[in-house]
Amino acid sequence: MHQPEHPEQRAGIIAGASAYLVWGLLTIYWKQLHHFNAFELIGWRISASAVLMTIALTGTRRWGHLAVLRRDRGLLIRVVAAAILLSVNWTTYVWAVVNGHVLETALGYFIAPLGTVAVGVLVLHEPLRIAQRVALGLAAAAVVVLTISNGSVPWIALAMATTWTLYGYLKKQIPLSPLESMAAESFVLVVPAAALAIALANRATSIPSSASGVELTYAVLTGAATVAPLMLFAYAAQRVPLTIIGPMQYTVPSMNFLIGWLLYDEALPPLRIVGFALVWTGLAIMTTDSVRRAHRSRMSFAT
Repeated sequence: MHQPEHPEQRAGIIAGASAYLVWGLLTIYWKQLHHFNAFELIGWRISASAVLMTIALTGTRRWGHLAVLRRDRGLLIRVVAAAILLSVNWTTYVWAVVNGHVLETALGYFIAPLGTVAVGVLVLHEPLRIAQRVALGLAAAAVVVLTISNGSVPWIALAMATTWTLYGYLKKQIPLSPLESMAAESFVLVVPAAALAIALANRATSIPSSASGVELTYAVLTGAATVAPLMLFAYAAQRVPLTIIGPMQYTVPSMNFLIGWLLYDEALPPLRIVGFALVWTGLAIMTTDSVRRAHRSRMSFAT
């Protein structure tokens, strides 16, 4: 008999879907600020996020939870490394969006799950299943095809996939709640981010010098646009099985693909379609294999 969803799981699914929907729509959000320097935008984004994290930690009285960073040097190093990777990922993404490379951001986030498999094999020495080998082979073929199509290596997609994969790997080694972890990463980056925003503020095309009221509002709210989906995802991750929330991650690159192609008219020649198709095929094979293994595991446990 079919078991009804638990109310908390249903709420988690809604939160997860909302998080991925917001992440997908952020491409349109950042596009509204395409007149401005991507590095200046990142300075504003990190600074605004740090302000929000300060308010959140104060409101929840959880400042004491960050004290462990003073005692554990290894943990502090991992947090700093994660913050740097996140800032590189954000900068690459924002630069790509404001400079008309939305399709490459989609490719990067499609490749990222395959990068996670590669880390599992190369770093954690996990065995490589046949489906994973096929998926990785198809991803490698896709990079070759897209290199031929673009006339250069798709560095934006590879940079985004690599930094996001390594960030995810480090996050598993940081025993902090999502709120505390995000706060720690924001605080690590806030000084250089604020310095960058201030250094670029005197330019004639900077946000303080040339932004309209609407654009200035968008810039100020970049912190909320960053933090809100992360908190929604954290809520979902604690309540929804990975077999459900895992495939949902493809919502974001799928939205970016459609936004870049249909909304912003980015070029999609036949060879680029072939490259994307290779990645999609690999992801479909790997996801199907993972779902089947999870189902078999549940059946074995039940018996």
